[in-house]
Order: sequence, then structure tokens, then C-alpha cells
Amino acid sequence: MSTQQGQDAKFFQRGKIEEFRAELQAAETKDKKYQKRKTVLKKIVANITMGNDMSPLFHDVIQCIGTPLLEIKKMVYLFLVSYGRSKPDQIHLVIPSFLQDCSDRNPLIRALAIRTMSYIPIPVVTEALGDQLRHCLKDRDPYVRKTAAICVAKVYTADPRKAERKGFVELLRDMLIDENATVVSNAVAALSEIGDRQDGVIFKLNLTIANKLLGALGESSEWGQIYILDSLLRYVPEQHADAEMMAERVIVQLQHANSAVVLTTIKVLLYLMNYMGDRRLIDYICRKMGPPLVTLLSSGPEVQYVALRNILLIIQRRPTVLKNDVKAFFCKYNDPIYVKLAKLEIMYRLAREENAREVLAELEEYASEVDVDFVRKAVRSIGRLAIKVEPAADKCIESLLKLIDTKVTYVVQEAVIVTKDIFRRYPGKYEGIIPKLCENLDALDEPEAKAAMVWILGQFADKIDNADELLDDLVYSFLDEPAEVQLALLTAVVKLFIYKSQSEVTKALVHKVLKWATEDIDNPDLRDRGFMYWRMLAMNPAVAAEIVLADKPAITTDSDRMDRGALDQLLLHTGTLGSIYHKNPETFIRNAAGRALIDSPALNANSRAVLVTLARPQLPPMAISVSGPGPVEPTRPSQPGEAANNVPLPTIMESSRSDERDLLDVEGDDGAGGDSGDGYADGDDDGPVTKAADPYASLGGAFGGYVTDVPQPVVGGSRGGDLDDLLF
Repeated sequence: MSTQQGQDAKFFQRGKIEEFRAELQAAETKDKKYQKRKTVLKKIVANITMGNDMSPLFHDVIQCIGTPLLEIKKMVYLFLVSYGRSKPDQIHLVIPSFLQDCSDRNPLIRALAIRTMSYIPIPVVTEALGDQLRHCLKDRDPYVRKTAAICVAKVYTADPRKAERKGFVELLRDMLIDENATVVSNAVAALSEIGDRQDGVIFKLNLTIANKLLGALGESSEWGQIYILDSLLRYVPEQHADAEMMAERVIVQLQHANSAVVLTTIKVLLYLMNYMGDRRLIDYICRKMGPPLVTLLSSGPEVQYVALRNILLIIQRRPTVLKNDVKAFFCKYNDPIYVKLAKLEIMYRLAREENAREVLAELEEYASEVDVDFVRKAVRSIGRLAIKVEPAADKCIESLLKLIDTKVTYVVQEAVIVTKDIFRRYPGKYEGIIPKLCENLDALDEPEAKAAMVWILGQFADKIDNADELLDDLVYSFLDEPAEVQLALLTAVVKLFIYKSQSEVTKALVHKVLKWATEDIDNPDLRDRGFMYWRMLAMNPAVAAEIVLADKPAITTDSDRMDRGALDQLLLHTGTLGSIYHKNPETFIRNAAGRALIDSPALNANSRAVLVTLARPQLPPMAISVSGPGPVEPTRPSQPGEAANNVPLPTIMESSRSDERDLLDVEGDDGAGGDSGDGYADGDDDGPVTKAADPYASLGGAFGGYVTDVPQPVVGGSRGGDLDDLLF
């Protein structure tokens, strides 16, 4: 094999069109074994691979299509795939050869012909392809059938409605029960691609078909297993027992060597757990999912990063999966920075009272690393750990004070930022470290750090003796500061004035800042806040004190957790690009259909409470009737010959709608488990055009598909109902 590749390397040299044409014409006379043609075609294919335009040779290359040698046919068909769609005026010359090869005795040639035709989305080719594709879908050879299944998806992409009218989707559905596992997996792949389109048919499975697909799982390739497992998300269990039975059959795939198969299996298990009632089985499955995920971390950095991004979603929904494996996410010295940052986030998520000491010791090590971004994230994680795990807060504060003593600028600034949050989490507990923070005031040059320090000075101005001097120094550059720092300074100075209203220095300071904010600043937020403070202080200083110094709610780590409904949606995309971006695919892929859990009697109460409903896009009505009298049109006598053209508009609309096809619901043969509520009604609407609904009534939900950006309400007013689902 390597010798052949070495010999073919000589063909990758830029050639001229005239030379190739001359060689092809010379090969027609003395080339009994077709060696010359093969050599020339290899040169042409090599030039196509290098990006050179070989389309002027179209007419010369298609002369070789009748050659009985399979290797030459492959190269000619590869040429047609590359340039067929750019030659619509000449493609009809090869259609007879296509049709002849579709009936060839060799199944490889039949499959090659049908595949090449599906790659050329030109009407004259797709028209000729229709009958041949139908025959190949029922071919006796499984290789031809599996190739034809993929061709249906390509034909559907070119013309969805024509593919539906010719019955190709129904033929694909029938192939789900084929005796060949490869044919089944290709049929599933084609139906999945069609079903993932917003304008595609709704591809759903019932229990019978789902069990047959699971039977074909063991004999399929890795690629086929991924498609079959992914298709199980289109099955909605109606009973707890159905989901539990299917999970027990799928769980063996966790031992697979392929990382994509493992992630897809985990996706299916997470989906089925929403429909299970046996808590013991759920806990057992969670324990079984942990080791395969840890094993993925021994792969290359790219696979590691994909696994880490998926793990970050999984542990937010099922923390018990990896609750005892936090050490597996400790960073190695040779990990890339993107892997280290992902591990750091997971370490924080898995931290709890039992392992807080180990996690803190590891974070302290990271805070002395060389990489600035990694050190910043480590210092911030120490502060977040103090907020999340209260028993570890004292140790975290000690660690932060040690880091501040290092006098490293970016370390000090991150420590100040997280210390502000710690003050809010534990009011009145750690105020003794304020002098240490004030000593490093000159080291703060970043807006976020400076705004955090200003907030501390204003919040505790009654406990800092020289707060007015410190704020006066900071106010000196008020007009040059970013808006974030200006807002913090304005509020801090007002707090200082409320605490020390008798001080003349404080009065002059607050008057100067308010005058700047209302007269010299263009930022409307800052100017409005300045006017608000000024009027409150002028009208009733006591009320201003109650408002500005009101008790702040203690911050919690609940804000770090992704919304439950959006999380359930993202977990349906585990192992895909959406799980890496942490966004639903329909937000960044054109025409991608969204996924969401579907309600059924078996769906858990906690999952039903945050259920996200996705609406399939529908075509607008052909005509909109507006109630009330319309404008009176001037009438004129009709001219001769106009009678045939004066067809009322509604009649035209109705006749055009009679040819429409609604989206299909692809079910199994026995029809069990088919929930028509998620699809569209079959049949055409031939009735008269009635009064349409308000066309602007649904604009309120126009952006409902972007559920990752929209906060979902928590039913019940608290997260207590999720304790058994989300917490240890």
C-alpha cells in the first residue's frame, strides 16, 4: 500500500490543460489495457486535489466513462462530482452512461453511479435519478442499498418536496428493519439528517423499531453505532419500564474504545434518566458513567477538551457521576492552557466539604504558576471556593492573604475582586483584613479590581478611619476612569457622606463628584445616577441613607449553575459542537432544528417543571383575510377576452395549496408510540380561506428558540424541589 502511494506521488505536479487533452486523445488509439488513460486520469485527479481547475477537460474526460475498468470509472465519476454542477449544459451527455451503470451486474458500479448522480443537484440529473434510486433502495446487494440510503438524504437536501412526493422517505423508513446492520445504520443516518432540518419530516421511533435498532447495534461500525444511539433520542418512553429496559441494553456501550461512541451512549443514558422512576437504577447508571469519562482524560489534548466541556455540563445535572473523582481533574504540567482552564472549572464544580482541603492545596500550587491567565483563574477559584464551601472559608482567606503578600500585581488584583464577594457572602466576619487590602491600593490599575476596592472603601467607610483621604486620592482621576470605576466611586462617595455627614472634607468631596457626574460626564447611566443621589440627599438625607445603605442579599453560588431547562436541552447535544460552545445548534447553524425533552406520562416531575417547548416553523398562510369593508375599487367594463383571466384570488390560492405536502411523521409499521401532537396534520386543507389569526400575535415568542440566553422561571419559588436531582 505504501509503495503504491509512493508511486502515485509523482502525479502531484501542476500540468497544462492542452497536454492532458493531447494525452487523452493519444490514448484512444493504442491503449488496449487502458494504462495510458489511467495514468492521465490520475494526473487530472491529482491536479483537482491540488486545487487546479480542470473543468475545460470535461468533454474529454467523459469520453472515458464507458471504459469497463472500475478504477477508471471511479476517477471519471470523481471528476463529475467536482465539475458536474458547473456544466449543466453538458451533463446530459453522461446521463445514458449513468443509467447503464445503474443496471450493471457489478454492485460496486451500481452504487458508484447512484452516488455520483446524487452529488449533482441539477434538475435533469435528479429527474433521471428518481426511478433508479427507488430500484437501488430495494437492490439485492446490501452495499447498493446502504449507498442508496445516503443518496436519499442528498436528494432531499436538493429538493425536499420532490423527495417526499416520490416516496423516498417511506422507503427509508422501511429500511430500518433491514436484515443488514450497515443498511440500517445508513438509513438511520439519512433519516436523522432529514429530521434535523427545520423544514424536514419529523423522525420519531416507537418501542418496536427502537428495539430492532438496538439489535443492529452490535453488528454496526463505530460510525453506525453513533447514528443508531443518537436516533434513540427520538424515542419517547411512555412508561418507566420502557426507559429502564432500554438503558440496560445501552449501558454496555460505555465500555467501547471509541470516545464518540462513549459520549453518545452517555447522552442517551442522560436522556432516558428523565423518564425513569427507579432511583436506585439512576444512581447505578451515574456510577457506571464515571470511569469512562475519566478514561477519556488519558487521550490527546483535543479529545480531553471535548470531554471536559461535556463533563462540565454533565456534573451540573448529575453531580454524583464524578463526585469522588476530583483528583482526576488536577492539572498536569504539560497540559495546554485551554485544558487547564477547563479542568479548573470542573474542580470548582466538584468541590465540597469533604474534598475542599485537597482542592484548595491544588489551587494554591496553581497560583504560583507562570501563565498569567491560569494564575488569575486559580486565584479567583480560591475565592469562589470560599463562597461555595463555608467550612473552608477561613483557609481560603488565609490563602488569599498569603497571595496578597507576594505583591504580584495581577495576583493582588484578582484577590481584591474575590474578597469583595466574600464580604458579601459573609457580612461582618472577615472585615479585619481590610487594612491589608488598603495597603495595596496603589497596585490596582485594572477597572474591575479598582471598582471592587472602591466598593469596599464605601461599604465600610465607617470602619476605615482615613476612608475620606483614600477616596479623595481615587477621585482625583475621576474624569479619566472607565465607567465601571466612575459608578463605583460615585456610590462610594455618597456612602461616605452618609456615614460622615458632619465632615467638611466629605461635603466638599461629594459635591465635587456629583457636579462632575451631572455636568461633565456624557454617560447617561452615570449622569442619571448622579441626579438621583443629588435629589435624594437634598430632599431627605435620612431616606437616602436607608436606600443607599440597605442590607444587600448575601450572594450564593446558585448563579453559577446553568438554568435547568436550558441544561436539559444542551445535554441532548452531548458529544457535538453544541456541547463545546454550550449553545444550542440552532443558534449558530442555519436551518438546524432544536431539541428538547418531550412530555409523556413517564417524564419525571422535576424535568416536566422546566420543560422547554419547541415549535416547528410553519409556512405562513397563502392569504390573509382582513375583516371590515375594504376600499371601493373603481369598476370598468370588462374587455373581450378577459373573462378567462378574471379568476377570483381566493380560488387561485386554494388551487395552489392543493399541491402542498405537510411535513411527515415517520413511524414504525405497527404505529405504536406515535404521538401526533408533535407533528403536523396529514392531508391537505381544501376548505375556503377563513379569517386568519392576528399575524403579530406570536411576536412575543419570536426569539423563543434561543433558550440558552433566556432565564427560565424556577417553579415553586426556590430550587428546593431539585435537591434529590441536582445535589449530593
